[in-house]
Amino acid sequence: MIELPDLVTGGLAVGMLSALALGCLLLRAQRQQARQRAEIGRLRARLDETAWALADEVEHLAARRLPAAARQQTHANVAVPGPLRPQTSGTPLGLALEHVLDALRAELTAQRTRIDAAAQAGMRGATREIQAALYRLQDALRGLQQKYDDPELTQTLFQLDHENEQSLRRAQVAAVVCGAWVGLAREESHLVDAVTGGQARLAGYHRVRVHNHLEAGTALVSHAVEPVAIIVAELLDNALRHSAPDTDVVVNLEHVHHGVCVTVDDAGLGMTQDERARAQRLVAGSEPILLTDLGDPPRMGLAAIGQLTRQFDLSVDLSSPSPYGGVRAVLRVDSHLLGHIDPEERPPAASAPRSTRPAPRDEPAAVPVSGGTTTARPGEAADSAHGYGNDRPDGEAGTGHREQGGTGRLPQRRRRTRVTAASEEPAAPQPAAHRPEQAAAALGALQAGTAAARSAAGGSTDDAGPAQAEPDFTDPTDRTGPTDRTDHELTDHEGGTAR
Repeated sequence: MIELPDLVTGGLAVGMLSALALGCLLLRAQRQQARQRAEIGRLRARLDETAWALADEVEHLAARRLPAAARQQTHANVAVPGPLRPQTSGTPLGLALEHVLDALRAELTAQRTRIDAAAQAGMRGATREIQAALYRLQDALRGLQQKYDDPELTQTLFQLDHENEQSLRRAQVAAVVCGAWVGLAREESHLVDAVTGGQARLAGYHRVRVHNHLEAGTALVSHAVEPVAIIVAELLDNALRHSAPDTDVVVNLEHVHHGVCVTVDDAGLGMTQDERARAQRLVAGSEPILLTDLGDPPRMGLAAIGQLTRQFDLSVDLSSPSPYGGVRAVLRVDSHLLGHIDPEERPPAASAPRSTRPAPRDEPAAVPVSGGTTTARPGEAADSAHGYGNDRPDGEAGTGHREQGGTGRLPQRRRRTRVTAASEEPAAPQPAAHRPEQAAAALGALQAGTAAARSAAGGSTDDAGPAQAEPDFTDPTDRTGPTDRTDHELTDHEGGTAR
């Protein structure tokens, strides 16, 4: 039999062992719990750090990135900053933030387009009313010009008519930018008349020098006359505004392979590469035009050119500088927009520069000389018909070097020929060029004298039948000044005007 002390001792030993085992388990559990608490603490700290990082990114998005993205819609050079932490890029958070920016850009673009369309619609209505009022004022001024004979009053009316023409051009440009029609329907006209008609709409018209190298009779089809005049006026306006007032703006009209080019050169400051690229985008008309993109106040000239080039299949290039140091603008009119007008039946305006090209002659013309006749070459016959080369001193007619046009030969010296007795008479002195004011005064005095003579004869102008239209007080020798009613603009009243 096992004695009781032994049992007690064994029980105590087992209890001690169990206590030790439980103690070990408890200690292990405490250590594991401590490790878990530490891990939970680290995870909570990481979660807090992530939350703070997300809050910083959202705050950075709202404070910096969204405003920059909104400004970028109107100023392309504005850069949108990236995430606050570079490691965010490419992560789900970074992609989500980029999606927010893209959605903002799309919504801003849609809203800008909608608002701009509403603004353009309102401006179209306003400019339509302004144009109609200015056209009525123009008709009233021209009626007064025909009614009164006083030279000073006539000159004042001419100045008012020119100012009204400039206001009408600005309203017309604003309407074109907003998508309206050009406002006028003209009949087929000489291309040089369209160019001088655009020149006459500007304040600094006297600084423009037009050189016409086109064949006589080169014309524009009816629907291209007014767009070309508007484009030329805007190109000349830019050239005059951005060049010194003591410099000239040179315009050359030349034939090219696919049509005609109107080249405008100024001696201004020129443009930087970025400015030239932006101007070329505007005149190309390939992108939609928003009023908010045109500055404050909006500069609508190039935008109007872009609208017209797209609507009427024209082309304007501003990519090359001018040899005079400024900007060169080239308007190209393709062949399908060109026509021909007989210059004998419908000559261009008196103020339009005459073509430097002699009229072609198919057969040699017989030129009388003393003792018989001789056959002139085609180029010489054209020169004789148009008076080119006839400004030599007396006794030198037919002498000197003359180019053989189209023959490819070198110039040859010809022997002087005897002239007839009629040709030996001294040439009449050429009248000096008059200013428009002098011409207006002279014509006004002539009409006043005629009216006085009629009154002295016992008759009155009212009883003499219907009054004839008085001539336009415009000096035909002044080829650089505006004809206040150019032949190009008279076409509106003679051929019909759609206003």
